[in-house]
Amino acid sequence: MNKRAVILGAAESGVGAAILARKQGFDVFVSDLGTIKDKYRTELIERHFEFEEGRHSEDQILNADLVIKSPGIPEKAPMIVKLKEKGIPVISEIEFAGRYSSAKKICITGSNGKTTTTLLIYHMLEKAGYHVGLAGNVGQSMAWQVAENDFEYYVIELSSFQLDGMYAFKADIAILLNITPDHLDRYNYEMRNYIDSKFRITQNQTADDVFIYCADDPVVNLEMSERRLAAKCIPFGLGKPPAEGAGVTDNKIIINWGQNIFTMSIIDIALQGSHNTYNSMAAGISGMVVNIRNEKIRESLADFKGVEHRLERFLKVHGIEFINDSKATNINSTWYALESMSQPTVWIVGGIDKGNDYSQLYELVKTKVKAIVCLGIDNSKILEAFRTLGIDMVETQSMEDAVRSAYFLAKNGETVLLSPACASFDLFENYEDRGQQFKLAVREL
Repeated sequence: MNKRAVILGAAESGVGAAILARKQGFDVFVSDLGTIKDKYRTELIERHFEFEEGRHSEDQILNADLVIKSPGIPEKAPMIVKLKEKGIPVISEIEFAGRYSSAKKICITGSNGKTTTTLLIYHMLEKAGYHVGLAGNVGQSMAWQVAENDFEYYVIELSSFQLDGMYAFKADIAILLNITPDHLDRYNYEMRNYIDSKFRITQNQTADDVFIYCADDPVVNLEMSERRLAAKCIPFGLGKPPAEGAGVTDNKIIINWGQNIFTMSIIDIALQGSHNTYNSMAAGISGMVVNIRNEKIRESLADFKGVEHRLERFLKVHGIEFINDSKATNINSTWYALESMSQPTVWIVGGIDKGNDYSQLYELVKTKVKAIVCLGIDNSKILEAFRTLGIDMVETQSMEDAVRSAYFLAKNGETVLLSPACASFDLFENYEDRGQQFKLAVREL
């Protein structure tokens, strides 16, 4: 008899997992507690999958041999608790996909910079002519690609939620960019749990594999001094280049790998700012590990276009520059955004707070920000945090009002920055929706 696979969540990763599970001979049932988006419902209907939405039917789920869950469903969700009590394995879509692919896997995690670094590495491999897929938090579901178009390489962006559901999966190249407090609501507000989750990217690695990490990140550095990892560990940072790894000398990135030395002026890199120098170094090391020629790495770092909703310089209206950084959903991302501002800035901030400590931003706000526009259903914590700084503050509850208020507060030659430092779910579907609404409101000024 065929084994039964139940998929919880019917978006990109869930539908992809269903397609691969059926291909591998499982009986498949898909269940989504919410409403399934039209494009995914159409896929399920056209492919004749059995599915339900708006509920989780216990009689259909608790008889599974294997459950593949969406990363958005927390471990504490009642159905997950019941499945675990029954001893039914619950895994992530990436874990499942990894069982059926022999491709080389380059995996990227970190609190910030994941998407940029992932897309940069993918751009580099594609430019070098590699047969490569893009998966995880970006691109198409890995399971879907493994089922219908398996690649020789995958570049995979992994959130801590995805890593939590991964057990036997192994990254050939693992990259850890940084660890700063984020999503602590999912980790019992324990930083240790979140750190352990991020380091799962190194699990199952052997001496033949590579772990690339930021030596300038204090949390990562402390962990590295206390862990014995099997993989070859390659550091990068803004200091002197190590014998193997990346560093900076005289405004040049220098990467040492085996007998090969790569150098490139920081000025020639498409993505500016110290955080992007880190992302470019991590990408450059990966390129060297998979034997991409120096010229191709250099070209890729020079012509990469960046990521939508991440410090996206969008439009100038009457000399005021509008920057969309909707992807900044935590304090650290917003810190980088504010740090890179060179003109007086009107800062749009707010949403669902994930336990933010705004005091980390005080110094930057004092030097860079001329006014704050709060955008959220509940702005009390932000108002409380910055009230004493003597900066103009305005409360808004729609993107249209926020953009209009910011426009009136800014002058020719100044900047309006949307960098919310919070999740978007109070007023928007997700950070993309928030960024699109920002751009629409700016166009309508």
